[in-house]
Parts: sequence; structure tokens; C-alpha cells
Amino acid sequence: MLKNKTIYLFLFTCLITVGNKIYSQEQRPVNSGQLYLDAFREMKLMLQDRIKPDFKRAVFMTENAYSDGRLNYEGFNKLISVYTNIIKAYMQANQLPYKGSDYDNVSKNYAIYQFMCDTIWLTKDTALHYPYIYNFDDYAGEKLWQSTFVTTLILTHKGNCHSMPFLYKILANELGAESYLSLAPFHMYIKTRSEKTGWYNTELTNGMFPVDAWVAASGYVTLEAMKSGIYMDTLGLKQSIAFCLYDLAKGCERKFGFQQFPFIFDCLNFALEYYPNFINANIYKADCLKKRFDIYMKLYNAKDFKEILKYDSPKEIFNELESLDVKILNLGFRAMPPKMYNEWLNSLKDNKEKYQNNKILYILHSK
Repeated sequence: MLKNKTIYLFLFTCLITVGNKIYSQEQRPVNSGQLYLDAFREMKLMLQDRIKPDFKRAVFMTENAYSDGRLNYEGFNKLISVYTNIIKAYMQANQLPYKGSDYDNVSKNYAIYQFMCDTIWLTKDTALHYPYIYNFDDYAGEKLWQSTFVTTLILTHKGNCHSMPFLYKILANELGAESYLSLAPFHMYIKTRSEKTGWYNTELTNGMFPVDAWVAASGYVTLEAMKSGIYMDTLGLKQSIAFCLYDLAKGCERKFGFQQFPFIFDCLNFALEYYPNFINANIYKADCLKKRFDIYMKLYNAKDFKEILKYDSPKEIFNELESLDVKILNLGFRAMPPKMYNEWLNSLKDNKEKYQNNKILYILHSK
């Protein structure tokens, strides 16, 4: 329960008044294609340091392009501001017993975790903010691409291993807390560090702090994958923005189809320029190259792929695809079946004692 009722009643009012303004009230014709181009150009400038890199802005632009410009950046910013104020107020009302020179960073990250995974109470009977829950119905955005969006997470309180870590990262950036996105097969989570424990993981889909052994327990994180950094490593700011470019490409295909492949390849190539070992983008690019090659197979009415290798364009695509497949293999990637992913994700809940990081729990709660 929160102690300073005046502050929290004000924040509660802000949530009510700002919460419904993420979507623009204006009904105006929008060129969605232009929104995609604008988002690409702005993120490109961010990566080139020609404008200040801004992860929150990159996430918003990606989602707004798919949403035909219906999102409101001012409303989005105001709501994120209210969220950060709630987190700050929570920190003041619930000071950690943690003793360390990095108290400020640990406290901020724990408060964000509490905001994401637990109910924040205004009074004994009134909740100020409810926790976000995992969207089991459409965790991969296969039914609705918007299921992967931060804005959808905010409006529905349902999200996945994409939108939840993205929102956490946005809030951490706003609060000046050090935290990083990190990848596992089909998955994303948060990595943070404490001087008393070293690096630790935050899993938002079920609100736990799992040890690294849980990530490796999927069976699809090879030693090569860890060495190359495709899994269990931290993403810097530019790598996180490169992830948004990958999302932009995926959203473009979902919205307009693969006929927009020049734009899709522009996004992927630029993302890979700043994040060469980005496994998601490498795999997606390989899939796109295969689609382009299949187009040539149909164009030339070929039954065997070797029949069209005498032509320059399909040969160039084939050679690039072959090189990319070798790269993906050398990075340590091994394909994980979706069924195995679900079983692995549930294993954290089923084996809580085995995979829970008790060290971080101890330093957070021991006096």
C-alpha cells in the first residue's frame, strides 16, 4: 500500500485522463507507406549518430507505422511519464534493505520489476496499477501482429516476451537505470547487474529472476551461440534500435506483403550493419532471400534450382543465401520447435526452486 495518498491520487487521476490518449483522436488519411519510410530514415539517422538515439521513439515509430498513424506520441510520452512517476513514488514508499554503492540502480530496476509484475495498491481496496500478464492466446503475434506491441501491452495489460521487455527497457531508460535486453531462442528477457551478485536475469512473462542455467536448459543454446553473443548477451542502445528496424521490416511484410522486399532488405541490411550477429535479422534475411529465389523459380518455370543458376540475379541471391546459411550455422544457431519453446518457458514455473536466483532475492529482501 502506498503511503503518500495525495501524490498517488494525483497519479491515479493522471492514469485515467492520459490512459485513453495513446490513440490519436484525429481521423485523417495517412500514407502508411510514408510512415514506414519516415521511421526507417529516422532510425537510420539514430544509428549514424546524426540525431540522438532514442529507443522509446524507435519503438513508437515502428508500432505507429503498422497502426496507420493512429497512435499519439504525445499521449504515449505522457503515459510513460506517469508510469515513471508511479515507479519513483513506489521507490520512496518501499525502500529496499539492500546495501551497496549501486543502491540507486538496483532499487530502480526492482521498482520497475514490481510495476511490471505485481499490483501497486493505492489503498487496501483500490489498485493503482495491475501487473501485466502473458498473452497465451497469441504470444507470437501470429493472429494479430499488434499483440507484440508495447502500446497493446499498455492498453490490454497482456503482452509477451517482446512487448514486456521493451516496456521495461523504455521505463529503465526514462529512470536512468542500467538494464539490457537479452535474447534466447524465440525469447527476450532483461539482464541487469548488482555489485553483490553480478549479472542477473529478469523474466517478465512469469515474474521471476531465473539463473543462466534455465536459459541454457532450453537445449538450443549452444556453446558457439554463447561465444558469438547471439544468445544470453546484452544489447546496447544501437543494437536495441537495430531490433526495431527488424520489427519494422517484419511489420511491413505483415501489412503489405513480400512485394515490398526492397524496403524489407533495406531495414535488415542496415540493422545488420550495426548488429552483425543479430540472429533474428540473419534468419529473417535468409528466409527473404529464399522467397526471392522462389520468385525466380516461378518466373523461369524451373523445376530444379540449378536450372536458373546460369542467370546473374538468381545466382547472386543463391550465393548470398549460401553464405548466410553458413554464417547462421557458425554463430551457433539451432532451430527450436515452437512446442519445445512452450515447454521450456513453462519449465521455469514448474521448476521454480531449481531455476530461481536466490542470491538476488536475498540481497533485495534481507535486512
